[in-house]
Amino acid sequence: MSAGIFGAPVSGYVGLKANVPKLLPAKDSISWSQKTVSNGSRTHCMKTWNPINNKKFETLSYLPPLSDDSIAKQIDYMMKKGWIPCIEFDEGGTVHRENSSIPGYYDGRYWTLWKLPMFGCNDSSQVLNEIQECKKAYPNTYIRCLAFDNKQQAQCMAFVIQKPTNTSSNK
Repeated sequence: MSAGIFGAPVSGYVGLKANVPKLLPAKDSISWSQKTVSNGSRTHCMKTWNPINNKKFETLSYLPPLSDDSIAKQIDYMMKKGWIPCIEFDEGGTVHRENSSIPGYYDGRYWTLWKLPMFGCNDSSQVLNEIQECKKAYPNTYIRCLAFDNKQQAQCMAFVIQKPTNTSSNK
């Protein structure tokens, strides 16, 4: 290659600065009303989650506690998708670092299974019965329901069913 190819300057540039006028308008030339987005005057903000002494878990944790009917609807959705419901519980309910500080390691990532995943389950009432049994056996723990896709080998959905009544002992 010849030195002439690399020696020619790129048109419009001198050094590292562009030699052409700015493409954007001058600062504050656009009025504030044109920069903002409005959803209309009838839109109101809704407080969905109190962060003080209230941990956020999974997908639906910002909502009030789910009723049995709401849980049944979520489980029906899982089964329509062909996912396998599974119930887990944990005393702490949080991901934390206690036993190791190596990258990627966290305590509390996995909760304890309540029985085996419910392979072959075809009715949400079966899952609700297992949830009630878990609540009776572990009344002061976090309980969640997971959905596993056995084809993709992945967890697809999770939501907390119960939070402990005594949360002062939790981190």
